Amino acid sequence: MQQYTITGMSCAACSARVEKAVSKVKGVTSCSVSLLTNSMGVEGTALPAEIIAAVEAVGYGASIKGADNAQKNGTSDSERMLEDRETPALKRRLIASLVFLIVLMYISMGHMMWNWPLPSFFDGNHVAMGLVQLLLTVAIMVINQKFFISGFKSLWNKAPNMDTLVALGAGASFVYSTYALFAMTDAQVKGDTQAVMHYMHEFYFESAAMILALITVGKMLEARSKGKTTDALKSLMKLAPKTATLLKNGEEITVPIEQVKKGDIFVVRPGENIPVDGIVLEGSSAVNESALTGESVPADKSEGDEVSAATVNQSGFLRCEASRVGEDTTLSQIIRMVSDAAATKAPIAKVADKVSGVFVPVVIAIALVTTALWLLAGENVGFALARGNSVLVISCPCALGLATPVAIMVGSGVGAKHGILFKTAASLEATGKTQIVVLDKTGTITSGEPKVTDILPADGMSEEELLRLAHSLEKKSEHPLARAILTFAEGRSIAAAEVSDFQAFPGSGLSAKLDGALLEGGNPNFIGSRAEIPVDMKEASENLANEGKTPLFFSRNGKFIGIIAVADVIKEDSPQAVRELQNMGIRVVMLTGDNERTAKAVGRQAGVDEVIAGVLPDGKESVIRRLKESGKVAMVGDGINDAPALTRADIGIAIGAGTDIAIDSADIVLMKSRLIDVPAAIRLSRATLRNIHQNLFWAFIYNVIGIPLAAGVWIPLLGWRLNPMFGAAAMSLSSFCVVSNALRLNFFNIRSPRRDRKIRQTKTKSTEIKESKTMEKTMKIEGMMCGHCSGRVKMCLEALPEVDEAVVSHESGTAVLKLNADVSDDVLKKVVEDQGYKVI
Repeated sequence: MQQYTITGMSCAACSARVEKAVSKVKGVTSCSVSLLTNSMGVEGTALPAEIIAAVEAVGYGASIKGADNAQKNGTSDSERMLEDRETPALKRRLIASLVFLIVLMYISMGHMMWNWPLPSFFDGNHVAMGLVQLLLTVAIMVINQKFFISGFKSLWNKAPNMDTLVALGAGASFVYSTYALFAMTDAQVKGDTQAVMHYMHEFYFESAAMILALITVGKMLEARSKGKTTDALKSLMKLAPKTATLLKNGEEITVPIEQVKKGDIFVVRPGENIPVDGIVLEGSSAVNESALTGESVPADKSEGDEVSAATVNQSGFLRCEASRVGEDTTLSQIIRMVSDAAATKAPIAKVADKVSGVFVPVVIAIALVTTALWLLAGENVGFALARGNSVLVISCPCALGLATPVAIMVGSGVGAKHGILFKTAASLEATGKTQIVVLDKTGTITSGEPKVTDILPADGMSEEELLRLAHSLEKKSEHPLARAILTFAEGRSIAAAEVSDFQAFPGSGLSAKLDGALLEGGNPNFIGSRAEIPVDMKEASENLANEGKTPLFFSRNGKFIGIIAVADVIKEDSPQAVRELQNMGIRVVMLTGDNERTAKAVGRQAGVDEVIAGVLPDGKESVIRRLKESGKVAMVGDGINDAPALTRADIGIAIGAGTDIAIDSADIVLMKSRLIDVPAAIRLSRATLRNIHQNLFWAFIYNVIGIPLAAGVWIPLLGWRLNPMFGAAAMSLSSFCVVSNALRLNFFNIRSPRRDRKIRQTKTKSTEIKESKTMEKTMKIEGMMCGHCSGRVKMCLEALPEVDEAVVSHESGTAVLKLNADVSDDVLKKVVEDQGYKVI
């Protein structure tokens, strides 16, 4: 998406006009204009020059965003784009306007209504009084000339906007008042006192001036509030370090951040910000990553770990190699995601955009009809003009245009502060409508790394002694389950002794000698052939296996000494996240390629509604397609194998610690890699959507009530008459109220389930996957001892083009193959035995 900065827009009618013009350019596939950030996102093959020409043809200015990347006063181009230059300019205009307006109101209202004293030269000289009012009004009109330039320029281009309404309203009052002044001058020359007094009451100079001043007040309040909606984005941009300390030829040199290249070596001392993404080469430290993830607890970093730009080194000295610089850093990607979300349009905004496109011409027509009808009803020109002016100045297309983008911007910012990144406005809107959440198991519900869960020592053996012996035996193994035991033992400060004669039996177990004693460890068949396993221990191991854990058996000198169970444990927050989703009325499904026994055990612990196991990556995509028949589906995953399913789902949610492919395929990225952020994202989406509905209701109802009141519909019935000045005040406040309402989202607690409401579910259909009858073969395999072994066999078999699916079980020692074509037994046998297992 190519982004442009647009100048000259003042209301929703402007953004609609620009969007319509650019969409007509050949080669443009999509165009989205944001009134909030004065930016435009364009996709397609059209040349930038053609797009800029199309914008300029309808009376606005355009330039490629970031075209001038030169640093000015240490401020980036993106920061300058979001800098609030509008509020100070409007404030200066307002102060200057008020100086002249106070004098004007004193003469026109104070003297006329309350007989406040005036200088003696005004005594009986009504023409002088009128002339002073005219000059004061002209001064205010010159100060606020932008309304007239923009308004009449837009009218000339057949694209009237809010400034057109203000210019017509104030201009009509001024022109009629000027006419009344000349008529009064003529009457005074003729000595017609009655006519002089009549025309004196036909002056609307104060209305014209007050309209301009009040609209400026509203614009200033609106600009100030709009500036606050981008605070989250601006705070992210300010995090970017300005310099880096590079290590070159053994010397430390400080350079601007733009000069850092991939592969450069940089150093970071305690208390300093990390300048770019990198990999730690030397040193260890606690790094505060709260700016990116929202996580307050510092993360420990040591040699080989990745660090990110804008995080803070808190304790130790780090020497790192730059891996991602400039626009590629994690911080830059976060800023780009939040910025792109603001530049895109939510589907709900389309209704408001359609109304905004025709709103101003319709209002002008209503004002003309109103003036004509009152004249036909016998009222004088001044009265009819006041009604028409009231219609012009009370109508507000801005509130309609801002209703959606301000809420989207604030919602995206709140999400970014909590480590939840919405890539588009559409994803922020759609997430709250989710009815089914599909969770991948490994790395999403579980931690993705095996951990020790249970230690069952035999009689006469202590836990600590069993761990010491297991640690000593497993230390030389490369198996993932061995690493789990090593990590656990080291965490309890249990040292490993040096063993000799180490031997590994692939798929079965290990053996080694320690102080002359033979230590052995492995699956129940391996140990059972070397030592007698008590019945109660066999039952305990069955129970552990039913819970999705892998029991590892150990013996010493042919005597059974105990069991250590290892499993890919579920994350601490997974059950709570599932409960919160269910309390929202959302059905939770776990989708995994693991065997059914392990999957159901994990599903029970997490509390999901349904478990679908043994599914291949392309099978995951087809399951999502079937689930979508039952309602809106969100898929949560982290691996390459989840990418097709993330793309197929209505909303794809990627765990931040996952692969780049998964993150690229997703609509939402969770920086913290915590499942509890899924209900938080849905909660934030629902709150944002609720806020948009409130804004749209206020914007529509304001105009529905205000325009008839301004037109004088209620005068014959209730005598309600609206002065154009009060109409201008109402118009000013309408946009301010919409923006202020959106800012309330900053105080929304996305973690609290207190206000969660269940959504109405559609009737769900069975998600059972019906496979067509294909050729099946069953293989008997020896040597598989855990889920990792069966996964390895499954992967190598499914790599064959003739194999559609392989259901492998290490418990039963079988592999059931579903074939799409015949394949020889020798080929199958070779593939499995190449992995170190025996086919019988």
